Amino acid sequence: MAASKKSRGLGRGLDALFGDVEINPTPAKENKKENESVTEDKPAADTNKSENKSQVKNEEADESGVLYIDINDIKPNATQPRKHFDEEKLQELAESIKQHGLIQPIVLRKMDKGYEIVAGERRWRAARLIALKKIPCIIRELSDEENMLLAIIENMQREDLNPIEEAEGIKQMIETYGLTQEQVSISVGKSRPYITNSLRLLKLPEVVRNLTEAGKITTGHARALAAIKDENTQIILANRTAEEGLSVRQIEKLAGEAKKDPKKASRKKAQKSADEKRLEEDLKNALGTKVNLKKSGKKGKIEIEYYSREELERLIELLKTLG
Repeated sequence: MAASKKSRGLGRGLDALFGDVEINPTPAKENKKENESVTEDKPAADTNKSENKSQVKNEEADESGVLYIDINDIKPNATQPRKHFDEEKLQELAESIKQHGLIQPIVLRKMDKGYEIVAGERRWRAARLIALKKIPCIIRELSDEENMLLAIIENMQREDLNPIEEAEGIKQMIETYGLTQEQVSISVGKSRPYITNSLRLLKLPEVVRNLTEAGKITTGHARALAAIKDENTQIILANRTAEEGLSVRQIEKLAGEAKKDPKKASRKKAQKSADEKRLEEDLKNALGTKVNLKKSGKKGKIEIEYYSREELERLIELLKTLG
């Protein structure tokens, strides 16, 4: 299906969704009271049309045109590019909504039954965590194509997608709706090379994509790995990056060496910085034995060597005094 001219002008992104809509933030307690005071007695509907009419009649709109809709009448977007939702961050958002209310409305479109989310699934999920009954929403009339494109644009503009989800969304815009890379570039506000490099990430081995999605390697790491032709080398260097915290430059250097000697990528360890070496020496002097720092991203391990039972006991007693 080729993209329509209307959908190809969606570069306004969030402006296209919200326009000039503003809502007054209502404290959660007031929201709850308002929600509980409103009842929706929906008569049994013989057709989808009568059901939607019943919904519209029972919705409450404020002066800005924002509707307060039953949260159970809303379902997630089937084409939502975002697949992973951090539970801890969702809980933080839920607490914020509980304290300050849902400040920004969720954008929906009408379906045969109920509504589908166009933008704001995180807010909807967080609102469900604190059992809100009604939430502020804006209704937009959108085709399937416009719905999917705006969902991708909204997430990309908010930087809510991990690199693989973003690449999958771009791929869907091209393959499902017939947009060119240039049109995607304009719509999402990214450069043409950015779009090309993003799509290259989808050619990475599954294990490398999983590490990227989990945030164990960065987009820069993933792009450096995508430039490597040998899949086995990609996997080796991705695992080493997750474990040892290799920089993008180190990956590029090791990739070049791997072309000459494929085993070298797995053999050679990352070089320690001057600060790390100095810290090891300071600990060695303080403890009287060899100390090895092992870095893994932002985390790491301190290994303290001992060569006899007596030395172990000495180190234990020494460490106890530090407490």
